[in-house]
Amino acid sequence: MTSRSLLPLLLTPFLLIQGTIHASTEAAEQRLKASIDQVVAVAKNAPDRKALIAGVKPVMENILSMEAMTRRAVGPGWKQFTPDQQKEAIRLFTALILRTYTAKFTPGELPAVEFKTATTPAPNRVEIPTTALYKGSRYEVVYRMEEASGGNWWITDVVIEGVSMVANYRTQFDAVFKQGGADGVIQSLNRSLAESK
Repeated sequence: MTSRSLLPLLLTPFLLIQGTIHASTEAAEQRLKASIDQVVAVAKNAPDRKALIAGVKPVMENILSMEAMTRRAVGPGWKQFTPDQQKEAIRLFTALILRTYTAKFTPGELPAVEFKTATTPAPNRVEIPTTALYKGSRYEVVYRMEEASGGNWWITDVVIEGVSMVANYRTQFDAVFKQGGADGVIQSLNRSLAESK
């Protein structure tokens, strides 16, 4: 067999891998785009912030892996939370993220989102960079997504202007956990939630 006849055989696995990666990024992008379209539709029709939060909540809960985001934001201390404390931390962190996210929107004003080329930093992981134009400002936002065992893609972090949301909260929670353990983190989440009203 000549080296020329071996070339197609050598390239076949590479091409199959490339095809799988492309299919993965495409599936993740489609899921993200559909969710962003839903959020924009809610923002367009919401008469006030309360309605905006209520409308966006199910959309975000369907695309954000709040369990993974909370666990990673807490860091190694997460293993010391009881199952009930973990559930409570996830519930509070979800509410805080929803409030923080929707606070940036004015009902009726719509962002324009431009999608850029997605990358695959590791198997079952996709990073989708976007540029959001909102109220005359431009924001660079990268959505980090992971494929779950059921085949669905979930957002596990959002990087805004180079700052990871998970890493940002982790810095805060790490100090709180060292001082007050799991109860301290839950109290901190409750305080942050009360302040964000």
